[in-house]
Amino acid sequence: MIPEGVSLGYARVSTKDQNLESQRQALMAAGCYDVYADQGKSGATMTRPELDACLRALQPGNTLVVTQLDRLGRTMRGLVELLDTLKENKVAFRSLTEGIDTTTMQGRMMFGVIASVAEMERELIRERTMAGLAVATGKGGRPPSLQPHDVSEARRLRENEKWSLDRIAEKFKVSRSTIIRALRQDGLAGAGYAGVKPAASPREPTDGTST
Repeated sequence: MIPEGVSLGYARVSTKDQNLESQRQALMAAGCYDVYADQGKSGATMTRPELDACLRALQPGNTLVVTQLDRLGRTMRGLVELLDTLKENKVAFRSLTEGIDTTTMQGRMMFGVIASVAEMERELIRERTMAGLAVATGKGGRPPSLQPHDVSEARRLRENEKWSLDRIAEKFKVSRSTIIRALRQDGLAGAGYAGVKPAASPREPTDGTST
């Protein structure tokens, strides 16, 4: 049973040929009662047996100490979730390099900043996910080349002003096929909208009246 009020250290290196000794010494110098260490464990993996054992050993009133934040994990979200769990269990936290100590007002403020960044990261991920779903279901993504009022104007130019499809496309800076599709979807799929350019229809100049 871990005594009440003591600190437990956690150290980690990503590869088996890295040395844990410098982290151990720093944690013992910081007053840790014991040090748990994972060797050859990436911060991206969730299988860290010694960290799990350390978290099980921690009791209310204890403090978890690391030499720096990335020893606990690489993602801000995962880090904040872990620190939230410690807070719920009434376990304090210290990071020696970053100077974070949740037993002090400054440390709690620093933790609040980290939590805010993690929340922003979650919101960005949620927004990207929703945007991806919208594109996948055809309800979002790239905006249409022609807005409804552009289609109405194109129809007016075609019907009333007798502009050619090429000239209308040049006006709206889109392709001829885009104009054809827009007018077809607008219910004008008659002659001249079928998407086949008549052989006898010369390309109309940019200015001047339609021939």
